[in-house]
Amino acid sequence: PVMKDCLKTLDKFAISYEVKVLSAHRMPEATASYARDLRQRGIKVVIAGAGGAAHLPGVIAAHTILPVIGIPLASSSLQGIDALYSIVQMPGGVPVASMGIGGAGAKNAAILAAEILSLSSSDLEEKLKQYKAHLAQSRADSV
Repeated sequence: PVMKDCLKTLDKFAISYEVKVLSAHRMPEATASYARDLRQRGIKVVIAGAGGAAHLPGVIAAHTILPVIGIPLASSSLQGIDALYSIVQMPGGVPVASMGIGGAGAKNAAILAAEILSLSSSDLEEKLKQYKAHLAQSRADSV
């Protein structure tokens, strides 16, 4: 359900995406192969959600030069703190942009991806400007 917040936000910006279920621990070869082929398939940004040990975003980042955004998911008794630490504490040279835990993090991952993609898309840049203006207006209206 948390990743649906990400997909809804990508849809709002009309950003196409693919969804793939992978596991850094249970499917290591498939994960590495998938990550290595991303660029050749035209993917420009990766968003990976993971809970517990949460190594998926880091493993993907180790196998691609594309930007990787990690979303920590609350899937254990630690309520996502373990996943957050796993995603944010990457070794130098293997960056992963880490979002907050849960739904807000999933939404922010989509917005960050849109911001990255807007560097080469004036249409997306305009949508983001409108989105930010709407956020500011809705906040002002609630005061």
